[in-house]
Amino acid sequence: MHAAALESLSSFLYTGARALDVGSGSGYLTVCMAQMVGPEGNIVGVEHIPELVEQAKQNTLKDHPEYIHEGRVVYHTADGRVGYPPNAPYDCIHVGAAADSMHQELVKQLKAPGRMFIPVSHGSGQAIYVVDKDKDGRVTEKRTMEVWVRL
Repeated sequence: MHAAALESLSSFLYTGARALDVGSGSGYLTVCMAQMVGPEGNIVGVEHIPELVEQAKQNTLKDHPEYIHEGRVVYHTADGRVGYPPNAPYDCIHVGAAADSMHQELVKQLKAPGRMFIPVSHGSGQAIYVVDKDKDGRVTEKRTMEVWVRL
């Protein structure tokens, strides 16, 4: 899933880009995104579990301490459903956990142009949506793949 997300977002993870990683967990994908945006870029990782935020910081400091020291990667304990407005707008947003609906607050935080990769729950599964905001601010949603959950 990480590879699919990075591939989908790759044209928005250019040198100097700003991105939001909602549900950043251990920080793995956040660091991958940071490698793509280079030292001029900025990735904000948001996680609602404080222990995971601390783990992500420690993981990043272990393998790429310069990302933290340069400010290329920052982690915050916050409710990902509302994004992280202080650093918005973002060139792209990755959402790592299934949302119960398309969170418009996240869409508002996208630059024009910008892209969001988000799993949305439905029935017994999830679908991945790619949300694009064009240069004029028009938003389109495309269901790109199904993710089935076994209970």
